[in-house]
Amino acid sequence: MGVKQVLKSIDAFPRTEDHLLQKTQSGAIVSVVGLLIMATLFLHELSYYLNTLTVHQMSVDLKRGETLPIHVNMTFPSLPCDVLSMDAIDMSGKHEVDLDTNIWKLRLNSHGHVIGTEYISDLVEKEHDHSSHKHDGKEEHKNETEALNTLGFDQAAETMIKKVKQALADGEGCRVYGVLDVQRVAGNFHVSVHGLNIYVAQMIFGGSKNVNVSHMIHDLSFGPKYPGIHNPLDDTNRILHDTSGTFKYYIKIVPTEYRYLSKDVLSTNQYSVTEYYTPMNEFSRTWPAVYFLYDLSPITVTIKEERRSFLHLITRLCAVLGVMVFNRDARSLDVPLD
Repeated sequence: MGVKQVLKSIDAFPRTEDHLLQKTQSGAIVSVVGLLIMATLFLHELSYYLNTLTVHQMSVDLKRGETLPIHVNMTFPSLPCDVLSMDAIDMSGKHEVDLDTNIWKLRLNSHGHVIGTEYISDLVEKEHDHSSHKHDGKEEHKNETEALNTLGFDQAAETMIKKVKQALADGEGCRVYGVLDVQRVAGNFHVSVHGLNIYVAQMIFGGSKNVNVSHMIHDLSFGPKYPGIHNPLDDTNRILHDTSGTFKYYIKIVPTEYRYLSKDVLSTNQYSVTEYYTPMNEFSRTWPAVYFLYDLSPITVTIKEERRSFLHLITRLCAVLGVMVFNRDARSLDVPLD
C-alpha cells in the first residue's frame, strides 16, 4: 500500500458504518443550513480580524503654551446680525471683546435662508446702511430723534436703531460660525447683545426681557474630529416662546490624542457638558446671553488604532473549522437505522 493510500485510510473522526445509515432529504437540508451557518461564522471571524481595534490610555496632560481652537457654528433665529457680538475671557485675565478673527456671520431671513452671499468678518458690524426707512408717524420719528440727541447719539446710531427695528419686524436671524483661538486655560465666551450701547439696546428692545436668545448649535468642538467622536452639543436646539433668559453651558474639556495605524497623531479635545437656564423677569438687571464656560481636565486620553494579531485570527479560524468538521460528522446527511 502506498503512502497516499495510507493517508487516505487515516480518519481522526470515525463515522458510522454505511449499512447502519439511511439517507434522507431532511438530513441534507439540515446539513446545508449548517454549512451556511459555518460559512457565515468564518466570514465573521475574518471581518473581526480586519476591523480596527481602538485602545484607550490615560496620562497626565503636559501641554503648555498652546492655543485652544474653538469651532463655533450657531444660528440665532430671532436676533439680527447687527446686534450680536461675541466676547471671550480667560482666567489669565485676557479679555477680548467683539472678536473679529476667524469669525463670520450670515444674515438670515424669516425662513432661515441666507440673505445675499456676503459674509461679515466682524461680529459687530461696523458699516451701517444709511438708506432711509419709511415710518408712518412723523411725531414718533421726532420724539426718537430728540431722545437720541439728549443722550448724545449721532445720526449713525439713529440709523442703526431704525435698521435693527426693521430687521426685527421682518423676522431676521443670524448665523455665527468660525474658529476662536484662545489660550489653553479655563475661560468662557458668550454670544449676546452686550456689544451695543446700553441706551441703544434699550431703544431697540425696550427692555432685556424682550431679547430672544433662542439658538441652534450646529457644531461646537474644540479641535478636529476623529473617528467615533461625539460632541454632546452638536444639533442642540433651544427655542424660547414669549420669554427670555440666559443659557449657561459648563463644559469639561478632555485633551485627546488619536493615533492612527499609519502612526499619524491627531491632537484634539473631547468634552462633557452641563446646562443651566435662568429666565429673565422685570427686575433682572442683566441682559440675556448664551454663555460657554469651559475648563480643562489635567488628564490626556490617548486612543490608538490597532489590529488583532495574526495568531489570534488563526486560532479562532481553527476553532471554527473544527466545529465545521464536527458538524459534518455528527450531523451528516445520513440518519442511523433502528
